[in-house]
Amino acid sequence: MPADLNDYFKKKSNSNNENKSSFNFKAPNINFKGFGKASGFIYAAIIIILVLVLIRPFAIVNEGEMGIKVTTGSYDPEPLKSGLHFFVPIFQKIIIVDTRQRQMTYTSSDSASSFAVNSGIVDKASISVLDSRGLTVLVNITVKYSLNPTEVPRTIAMWNLNWENKIIDPTVRDVVQSVIGKYTAEELPANRNAIASQINEGITKTISSLQNNPVHLQDVHLREIILPPSVKEQIEKVQIARQEAERATQEAIRRATLAEGEANATIISAKGKADAARIEADAQAYANKEVANSLNTPLLNLRQIEVQGKFNEALKANTDAKIFLTPGGAVPNIWVDTKDAKKQSSTGAN
Repeated sequence: MPADLNDYFKKKSNSNNENKSSFNFKAPNINFKGFGKASGFIYAAIIIILVLVLIRPFAIVNEGEMGIKVTTGSYDPEPLKSGLHFFVPIFQKIIIVDTRQRQMTYTSSDSASSFAVNSGIVDKASISVLDSRGLTVLVNITVKYSLNPTEVPRTIAMWNLNWENKIIDPTVRDVVQSVIGKYTAEELPANRNAIASQINEGITKTISSLQNNPVHLQDVHLREIILPPSVKEQIEKVQIARQEAERATQEAIRRATLAEGEANATIISAKGKADAARIEADAQAYANKEVANSLNTPLLNLRQIEVQGKFNEALKANTDAKIFLTPGGAVPNIWVDTKDAKKQSSTGAN
């Protein structure tokens, strides 16, 4: 290698060594001699702080949570309420359990089978059950519940931290299958309210019968019953036929009502005419009766005298006329006989 290159690398190496030496760090020399006897306490405090930071022999329980102290595998039956709690590392630990309201939702959406830890919401796929004939039906339901705070240690000791999938989920599935299995798929829509009530009662009864009452059930809401496509299509056809029958029935009722109204109107009209004729006949009969009652003997005699007086006046003007009176009645019969036989006539008046 040429001498000039050797000199270059030597200079480069020396410059790097100088830069390294300029960045050398020296630990500060902490001397507690000035504290005298207190220096021992300071050392002990520093060691304790380091142990607390590294080992963390404490736990903080927040509101809405309960703590369980576990000592060599045994659960303390008394739950730890909110606050700061200490434990002995290696031999003890504290398990923090959420006791706020939680929600398990069975749904057919894409969010099924997801679990939101912070919100306490569990989404699962729709519950698949069989109806009384063996047809598959999907049920969407929401259940709200919470752990019994006073029984948290016993609940976790018996069911583990996966208690929701061991208590809530199997109970809901069993009750839903038991209730839906009583009906055919076609009967489910019409009996939805009864089914919701039976599911609520069944889940509540099963959960409340568990040992130590581990869970408080807040609400059970039946959201949807999803029928097989063939059954749904058949139900829709039946509903359409029923609606058409109802419309036909309503039209028949309307026509019958109209016909009945017309018949009633005819009857009323005929009755009115009959009543009018009867009233008119009664009035005529009454008038005839009054007329008949007024024709007494003195009145008839008076009328006869009046007529005879008129004929007497007529005879004065017609001296050749022959008049024959036939007594009887209100007005006597009168026969007129003239000299001209061709003009002979007879007249009768009432």
